[in-house]
Amino acid sequence: MSPTATDETSTPSQTASLTSAEVVQITKDTNFGTWRFQKGWTPLHIVDTDGCTITDASGKTYLDFSAQLMCMNLGHKNPAVIASIAKQAEELAYAMPGYATTARAELSKLLLDVLPEGLNRFFFTTSGTDANEAAFKIARMYTGKSKIIARYRSYHGSTAGSIAATGDPRRWAMEPRGKGPGVIFGPEVHCYKCPIRHTYPGCGIACVDYLEHMIRNESDVAAVLVEPIVGTNGVIVPPDEYMPKLRKVCDETGVLLIADEVMSGWGRAGEWFAMDLWGVKPDILCTAKGITSAYVPLGRCATTKAIGDYFQDHYFAHGHTYEAHPMTLAPAVATIKEMQRLGLVERARKLAPFVEEKLLALKAKHPSVGDVRGKGLFWAVDLVKDQKTKEPFNTYTDKVSGKPLLVDQIAAKCMADGVIIQAWVSHFVIAPPLIVTEEQLEQGIATLDRHLGMADEHCVPQAVPASTSETSDS
Repeated sequence: MSPTATDETSTPSQTASLTSAEVVQITKDTNFGTWRFQKGWTPLHIVDTDGCTITDASGKTYLDFSAQLMCMNLGHKNPAVIASIAKQAEELAYAMPGYATTARAELSKLLLDVLPEGLNRFFFTTSGTDANEAAFKIARMYTGKSKIIARYRSYHGSTAGSIAATGDPRRWAMEPRGKGPGVIFGPEVHCYKCPIRHTYPGCGIACVDYLEHMIRNESDVAAVLVEPIVGTNGVIVPPDEYMPKLRKVCDETGVLLIADEVMSGWGRAGEWFAMDLWGVKPDILCTAKGITSAYVPLGRCATTKAIGDYFQDHYFAHGHTYEAHPMTLAPAVATIKEMQRLGLVERARKLAPFVEEKLLALKAKHPSVGDVRGKGLFWAVDLVKDQKTKEPFNTYTDKVSGKPLLVDQIAAKCMADGVIIQAWVSHFVIAPPLIVTEEQLEQGIATLDRHLGMADEHCVPQAVPASTSETSDS
């Protein structure tokens, strides 16, 4: 007889409930913790979620102030998305990529409404990493060229091609093989601390001039790869002139522009996609995370019709077993409809001034806060030892060497006070679910405020201007 879902084959010992301590210990003993030294890893055992909150095994509730990994834009336990998963499982749990499915058609139709105009050919993946891998292959096949220009303050994924295009230290462990072939790095756009030591706006957006110089002095460049708003590496927002100028350079040199909107898309920055902030259309747009609010793993690589048409008569040399998996597509349909119903793109835009005001108050109060920046509900709080020199408390080298990071220590204090916030090297990423309330925003920022004194204590004392001293003495 064939086994069925109702067969009773488990022994009592196999089905007995695990204690929370056992759950944590088994996880530590048998799993790899990502991007970390394994020693000392004690993961939090979470057992429930709701809206913008997470509950651990002890019953303690936390505000999820970074939407897990900046991905749960709808928040936790959205009924419509949950129902779409169950319904799709009942109707059609899997179909190989060569078949058409209703979920595939419904999502493709919806994407035409929300993507930048002209992006209308899709390849579905299971992550942002995979979406970027598809983009690299498509760009190289379409142009017949091989080189990708990426930027240093960037993260594009962990597989061979995407980690090679990643500028941050997660690439370092793979070198020298991890750096290529075919990827070269240029400067990021970071007006707070310009890598080529210019000052905006007098610079004329020299960082784009630098990329143009690279294109014209490198042969065989297929594409320039950018996060429109840099994600984990600092929520770096370019000035308004940057994207239009980069688009013009790519057009003039025949190079494709690839936008990695894995993190900045799906309303996070106050538009459906961050590229919409500047009215610029990339040739290829990759995304993931918020496309299903992370309820199931889905990524997507979208191209222009011109690129899609090329493959009518040229072999499309890419694919994988789970491409266009119906169990991932149906929740994306539900997610987009819920975002539209709840007006979450507009909500992120509306709440941006409220968040900015609160964060600027932190900067005015704490000498350790060097910069705050962001769009919509996507913000960074950058910590520095010295506001004048902008020296950070920790560096990329500190991160990979295992040196204790001040931002991690502050994040731990916030967590003890019931707020989970993502920290990276020397800044915090504030990116709550788009359903967050003003009261929850105040709670999260106030909690961070309470613990920034840990950083203030280590700041370089700022000299008091002579005129101020004289006034005080009088």
